[in-house]
Amino acid sequence: MPVGTAYHARMTQRWKPSVTVAAIIERDGRYLLVEEHTPEGMKLNNPAGHLDPGESPEQGVAREALEETTHTFTPEALVGIYLSRFQRPASGEDVTYLRLAYTGQLGPTQAGRRLDDGIVRTVWMTPDEVRATAHRHRSPLVLRCIEDHLAGQRYPLALVQTDASVWLTGRAPA
Repeated sequence: MPVGTAYHARMTQRWKPSVTVAAIIERDGRYLLVEEHTPEGMKLNNPAGHLDPGESPEQGVAREALEETTHTFTPEALVGIYLSRFQRPASGEDVTYLRLAYTGQLGPTQAGRRLDDGIVRTVWMTPDEVRATAHRHRSPLVLRCIEDHLAGQRYPLALVQTDASVWLTGRAPA
């Protein structure tokens, strides 16, 4: 292809997937999901969100679970690492996500805490209810992570290492 085409522009720009973390929380055979407003309408999702600068993935998943459920969350194992691509129908935005999904213990509600902006409510669903609502999931990874959890997929937390440089101050994120 000739230089200057859209293809060449894509190939010379650095590709940067969005890193997200998700909490796969099961209690008594039910999974905790959040119902949230998205650009595509009301969707169901695992408690999840973007990894912030200056935090490890474990810290990020604990923060996101707290923000979206008002409960503390302690990650105990990695369920999986997932790569997915999403094109927003309304804007045509093309985003690739790298998701680290953790399972662990849901703790108590943090007093005085409110659900994060955009989160309407939390809901406990059986695996069959999650499967039956796949058309309402924010992404196919919602069900995939639950299915992997149901299959017993667990990896040690030490599989994902966070270098101390992540916590250095005075540096802009790369």
